[in-house]
Amino acid sequence: MSSTSVPVPLEFSSPPKRICILRLSAIGDTCHTVPVVRAIQRAWPQTELTWLVGRVEHELLAGLEGVEFLILDKRRGFAGYRDVRRRLRQRRFDVLLNMHASMRANFASLLVAADVRVGMDRARARDGQWLFCNRRIPARPRQHVMDGLFEFARALGIEPGEPRWDIPLSEDDRAFASQHIDGSVPTLVISPLTGQRLRNYRNWRAERYAAAADHASRQHGARVLLCGGGTRLESDYGREICRQARCGIVNLIGKTTLKQLLALLERATVLLCPDSGPAHMATAVGTPVVGLYATSNRHRTGPYLSQHLVADGYPRAVEQAFGRGVDEIRWGRRVRNPGAMDLISVADVVQKLDAAFSERAPNPGPDRPADTAASSRGVSG
Repeated sequence: MSSTSVPVPLEFSSPPKRICILRLSAIGDTCHTVPVVRAIQRAWPQTELTWLVGRVEHELLAGLEGVEFLILDKRRGFAGYRDVRRRLRQRRFDVLLNMHASMRANFASLLVAADVRVGMDRARARDGQWLFCNRRIPARPRQHVMDGLFEFARALGIEPGEPRWDIPLSEDDRAFASQHIDGSVPTLVISPLTGQRLRNYRNWRAERYAAAADHASRQHGARVLLCGGGTRLESDYGREICRQARCGIVNLIGKTTLKQLLALLERATVLLCPDSGPAHMATAVGTPVVGLYATSNRHRTGPYLSQHLVADGYPRAVEQAFGRGVDEIRWGRRVRNPGAMDLISVADVVQKLDAAFSERAPNPGPDRPADTAASSRGVSG
């Protein structure tokens, strides 16, 4: 397939009947994709939307109104692709929005029959994605990831507007959250670690998290919760934070589903975390995020609605690693220095926490009046 510049917008005599969205992972990027889905639904409410997504990501998105999900389970290897092919064998779509530039997504795209196949611009089309598409979104330099995905809506002639998520939560999910966050006092949720990948140095020191927790408790009367996955590393890290902190911490690491975590973030006052999925989950429910960014550029991958609350060590890390300024290196280039996160001090984070707590009152939950930020979260029941 040869890729050409996509006309913006594509011309349709009538709204497409069926659109397939391809975004398999990760948690943060699928959160970024939801507002694109909502924009399409607002513009074309009769269009059928099918989303090809990963198994873990579906656990968060399940129940999204008006969307049919097809799950590609990477644990099953080629059998996972056969499962998807079997479900798509007799189906054809008007448009494929290939919003995931990876070899795994390229293979998955071959299972989708569609005449119009829209992919990334050449600069963002990693792993030869342009070979699997016949249209591409226009190149826009130095965009946030979510803004880049919004270009897929614009390619359809749809202006995305203000982002909306409306990720559904059950009564049980919210009941779980209310057991731990009753809204009577401010709550700081800390999600301390990122996914473990080779040369992925995005984690802050445990003793610094403990110091930040103590400050939130002492200065703001905050209740502090730890959240995270169930790996041994995360469990050990959580215990170390609790050991070093003087305040009491509720350790929920390994004890929540993704939906329960989203419900906790919905009720939280502030989230503290590095560049990771929970930052974008919290954004989806309108909760301020104090992000810890030194190895990645916050303007590309930071919490979309909390850029002003990011403790940003990236410019200094770039200077140390490359001897250049941020504007002189490739957009999105990561710093692979194990000590980069040490450039973010406790004082840096405390300053951002104070600002975040001042912006946000404790969330009393969906049954009682809340502050303006909470009322615009975009989470459905």
